[in-house]
Amino acid sequence: MGRDFVGALLQLNAEKGVSREQLVRTVEEAIQSAYRRVAGDEDIQVRIDAETGKVHVYRARLVVEEIEDPATQMTLEDARTHQADAEIGDTVETEQLDQEAFGRIHAQTAKQVVLQRLHEAERNVVFDKYASSEGELITGTVSRIEPRAIVLELGKAEAILATTEQSPLEHYRIGQNVKAFVLEVRRSAKGPQIYISRTHKGFLRRLIELEVPEVHAGTVEIKAIAREAGSRSKVAVTSRQPGLDPVGATVGQRGARVQAVVAELGGEKIDVIEWSEDPAAFVAKALSPAQVIEVRIDEEHRIANVVVPERMLSLAIGREGQNARLAAKLTGWRIDIRSDVSVAEAAAEAVRVEAEAVSEATPSDADMAVAAVPVPATEVVDAPAKPKRSKAAVPVPATEIVDAPAKPKRSKAAASAPAVAEIADALAKPKRSKAVKSSEAVGDVEVSS
Repeated sequence: MGRDFVGALLQLNAEKGVSREQLVRTVEEAIQSAYRRVAGDEDIQVRIDAETGKVHVYRARLVVEEIEDPATQMTLEDARTHQADAEIGDTVETEQLDQEAFGRIHAQTAKQVVLQRLHEAERNVVFDKYASSEGELITGTVSRIEPRAIVLELGKAEAILATTEQSPLEHYRIGQNVKAFVLEVRRSAKGPQIYISRTHKGFLRRLIELEVPEVHAGTVEIKAIAREAGSRSKVAVTSRQPGLDPVGATVGQRGARVQAVVAELGGEKIDVIEWSEDPAAFVAKALSPAQVIEVRIDEEHRIANVVVPERMLSLAIGREGQNARLAAKLTGWRIDIRSDVSVAEAAAEAVRVEAEAVSEATPSDADMAVAAVPVPATEVVDAPAKPKRSKAAVPVPATEIVDAPAKPKRSKAAASAPAVAEIADALAKPKRSKAVKSSEAVGDVEVSS
């Protein structure tokens, strides 16, 4: 093939991005496969000189102690008839083939195999390139907008931005340059498939590294990130250099650095807090901008009980619980938030219940004195008499009051009428003398005797 072959290799190297050594190895395997298809021998080998383009085709076998495949293996004794210094494991050339036997049909077969292997080599190069970029940022151009995904053109490959990995605040158009985070790279028949995301918390981490030199250099470390894409994120940072404020370095002068990240995320809010080894202090800072009065840590159940002022309760919880939810994700603790008023009321109620329980369990002095007086067996203790109900306390049915006939009132004139009549009768009767009365009385006595 000569110089023309070397020039073709260089051109392929520039176009496909495949290394020269890999191209030579691919052509060798293609010609070897073409020879084997025609001759049907498995011991044919091909070697190409990349400098001169000369092709060497020969038969060779592997030297082994015991032959398992006679088509490709030979014993050490047979190998030393072709090569005196052959050893176990060497490949010994047994016959050189004439290239003139490699006719037109062989050349067409070799061409097809070479093209196929070149495509495979190109796909492997692209796959290796982007497989090493997993967890990194890439920039692509929107080429297609599909119902379930957006396809970005990366040059020699395409990246897929699924709908679930898109921020609800963002809208895309054809030709727009988009930055994204590489989630995964997969092999496929059409080449490598690159799956990217703009909602992953790693995307926020890489954007901060781009905007904050201290984070990129390592003097400021991002310890944790909690993110709800399109709405709000919390970032915990710490400093590895004494005297350096990690929050101030991340936010930047007048918030310039963090505002650049917010602009890239389409207006997503970002809270930057200082990380702390003390769980109570870390939880208190994670609930910012709310003020915290007290944090009690339950390490056994991984719960942080937080007390906040009554006026700060809604701010600590956040809209639909977002602030508390992000703080829990950031710190890794379950957070129970209560106001100081409810805590005080609960404590007072607990004290009252405990006092009642103690009073019920402990007998009073009067009860103990009564219990100490012995009661004679012959003495009968009368049951307490039922209290008499007053007439006024007895309700009178309304019907009885209405239906009862009213008693007629007697006037004073009517009451004195019979008395006047008796006086008149008495005046009308003749008066008897005392003598008559006495005679009658004497008569009575006499008769009786």
